[in-house]
Amino acid sequence: MEHEVFVPVPEEQLREALADPGRVARAVPGLQRDADPGADAAPVSGRLKVRVGGHSITYRGGLRVAPGDGGAYELTGSAEEVRGSGAVTFSLALRLAAGPEGGTQVAFAGTATGDGRVAEVAKTSPQAVESALRRLLGRFAEGLGVVSGEAPLAGEAGGVSAAEEPPAAGGEGGGAASGAGPEVPGDVSRLFEGEVPPPSLDPLADEFDVVAGAGAGTDAGPDEEPVAAEAAHARRTMIGRSAEEVDHAPPRGRYAPVPATEALGGGATLRWAAPAAAVLVASAIVAGRAWRRRR
Repeated sequence: MEHEVFVPVPEEQLREALADPGRVARAVPGLQRDADPGADAAPVSGRLKVRVGGHSITYRGGLRVAPGDGGAYELTGSAEEVRGSGAVTFSLALRLAAGPEGGTQVAFAGTATGDGRVAEVAKTSPQAVESALRRLLGRFAEGLGVVSGEAPLAGEAGGVSAAEEPPAAGGEGGGAASGAGPEVPGDVSRLFEGEVPPPSLDPLADEFDVVAGAGAGTDAGPDEEPVAAEAAHARRTMIGRSAEEVDHAPPRGRYAPVPATEALGGGATLRWAAPAAAVLVASAIVAGRAWRRRR
């Protein structure tokens, strides 16, 4: 089969990516590289799940990229089914040509053979197999354009290893090398200089709230004192309460609901009205008994 894809990346960048097995592996869509492929394994090896029609087939294998004649590249590889006895082999020729607007035309041509589950799907729906292959090649070409602008990762084949990295400026082992970790403040003692409020049962808690409110600023007016007192009371009452009680507690401070107004002097009226009513009832009982005795 033949397939062609346009990649909006210069040709030289794609050639650099094809020369780096690490970037080639990152360009294969969905490839899970082996942690320890072994000495005889292909430079690009791992597991790849391919969706063909309504089936998902997982293969384990390897891919090799080698320069060919006339600036082309030869892509050869083989893979076996992880759950099954099927296998596939392929041999492709990849050619790069300058395209419009500084892009590159990536052309694939080659053959592939397979048995197992993919062969069963090819018997009933060969169009599904061809569509899956074209989709895989197209995504691979697009992935090459993405990784072509990335630098080789340390530890990958073709990349810069940890042993070959130049020493950091500023000395051996210290200075700039230690700056890779999180920044630590020079004087950590200031983290413990803040005042800690006392518990709610402390008899000096009110004094602490008064001092804290006074130290917040000298421009605070008389209208802000009740707000600070209500906030201090809310802190003391919330300590020791469950999370459910705190969540359902009414808001306090400036966001507290305004209580309903009550009539002034109501409490004083009840204080003398109850004894007067009792005296009147007792007088009525005594007068009734006296009147009965006279009759």
